[in-house]
Amino acid sequence: MHRSTSTPSRRAAPAMPWVLALAAAALLGACGGGSSGVTLGAIVPGAPGPQTPAAPPPSVEATPLGCEQMARLSVPASAIALATGGAKVTAATLVPAGGKAPKNYGEHCKLSAEIAPVDPAAPPIRMTLLLPTEWNRKAMMYGGGGYDGTIPGVGGNFSAGPVDVPDPIGRGYAIFASDSGHDAATDPKNPGAFALNEEALRNFSFEALKKTRDAAVFLIRQRYAREPERSYFLGGSSGGREALAVVQKWPTDFDGAIAFYPAFNAAGLDLQFGRITRALARPGAYPSLAKRAALFDASMQACDALDGAKDGVIGNQNACNRRFDPATALLDGRPLRCPGGADIADDCLSDAQIAAFKVIDTPAIFNYPLGSGENQYPGFNVWGAEFGRPGTGTKADETQMLLAYLGLGWSAPAFPMPERAPYLSGFWDQWVRFFVTKDPGFDSLTLDPENPGPWQARIAELTRLQDINQADLSAFAAHGGKLLMAHGTADPLVTPRATDQYFNRVRATMGAERVKSFMRYYQIPGYGHGRSLVFNASWDSLAALENWVEQGTAPSAQTVADTQGVPGRTRPLCDYPAWPRYNGHGDLDLAASFSCVDE
Repeated sequence: MHRSTSTPSRRAAPAMPWVLALAAAALLGACGGGSSGVTLGAIVPGAPGPQTPAAPPPSVEATPLGCEQMARLSVPASAIALATGGAKVTAATLVPAGGKAPKNYGEHCKLSAEIAPVDPAAPPIRMTLLLPTEWNRKAMMYGGGGYDGTIPGVGGNFSAGPVDVPDPIGRGYAIFASDSGHDAATDPKNPGAFALNEEALRNFSFEALKKTRDAAVFLIRQRYAREPERSYFLGGSSGGREALAVVQKWPTDFDGAIAFYPAFNAAGLDLQFGRITRALARPGAYPSLAKRAALFDASMQACDALDGAKDGVIGNQNACNRRFDPATALLDGRPLRCPGGADIADDCLSDAQIAAFKVIDTPAIFNYPLGSGENQYPGFNVWGAEFGRPGTGTKADETQMLLAYLGLGWSAPAFPMPERAPYLSGFWDQWVRFFVTKDPGFDSLTLDPENPGPWQARIAELTRLQDINQADLSAFAAHGGKLLMAHGTADPLVTPRATDQYFNRVRATMGAERVKSFMRYYQIPGYGHGRSLVFNASWDSLAALENWVEQGTAPSAQTVADTQGVPGRTRPLCDYPAWPRYNGHGDLDLAASFSCVDE
């Protein structure tokens, strides 16, 4: 695979609207009011939220409403299980059939709605619904990404979705999503500022999910004079965390969920972001794009063939993690470490940069009790992750620019936090200033996430609120719910090691055979955080979920396709902890040439 080595236009890159739009897409496809009577400390870790009583079936006199009639509707507060000021439709538009095969879609009514807060100082929850004229009698909720604050593109594809079949709107789904209860455009430079309001913080953490779902079901009932026969949730990153939230807290609301690269222990991840940020801020520790490219190339040279195939994809990531050490690795036959460990060239790593990468590779250890019960956040699969490399800085090079944006950015962390700093550092900075200290002028580099001193109690409260880590999913399983999880091994923003831990906890809690009856977890070698130049995943996870829920056919022999590294090549999706090993013969671009094996 060809990779450009020219220097990017660094001044223009972070401000390019298309870079930010791509980043939003990757993250989406991808983190209060005292009158609610509930405080942070009152939440029990893993406890389900209030349940909505089953709505009565529509009377025989009920008739479907036209799109223009939907424009005048309100949703009473009593129809939403959690406290709100009710909701109202703010716009209704009949959208004609359109698109181009295979991404064509039928006529549908597009609704905009707002859910009013209880606290008049809190922002509303804005939501969008697409209600097809030819409805398949099923509903779909999309999750968000990052700090949310925008409504996901409900008319488009989902995380790692297939490119050769219609999107959910083209399949006849009633689809809905919300901004989680705040508008990112209010203060674009401070996407975490909403957390200064308690109700907005709780909405973002999980409450907006229930409020949005209940309001949407009410409106769907008015449109069709009946409720959905099946409901599903799809999300990646923060949206993957939201998928696990609805499964854990409201286990009867959805019949199935798909969680891609889920940031389930969100506060724990924030703390790891802080640890990494402080490491990158040390003198000489921040690596240039060229140095990141050198590390990637050295990792690939050392680890590519560990799965039996030299194909540009590290299939046996665990073996790579055990074997690779940047301090002793070779790049094109010479040491990756700069002579004497000094920072003397862009095609080698200094000792300070090696130390920073090893921080990313290792876990954050919390030396104090967290409200969620977490005591660590694991390291990342650094060796083989795409942290960015030099590119042209133009739209033609948009994927490379996106990988740099989501990787380690263009500037070292500092105070105040530069706009061009690593995405994870900006995320940490927002969390410290608006979630933890509630002081917009606080220097986030001074807070030690492993030993936070006076901020320990507040961080413990936030983990209780934000970490979605309940391992007993018995109520969801008893409801007949099915759950698919998938995570790319090369994700630089949400480590797959955390998802491994969560899946292992669920199996330890419920038993492997019970878990197998309703849950699957797959790792995708080479796939990053919603985008990759190595292996950009495309998989019809929705069809697999539908078949399991509606036909009782459990997923088997699933394959995933690449849309960018080598477009059209396929690999088997292996049930964790198995990974795809080359059989030693056959086409390297065909899944049939690989077998799933356990180490």
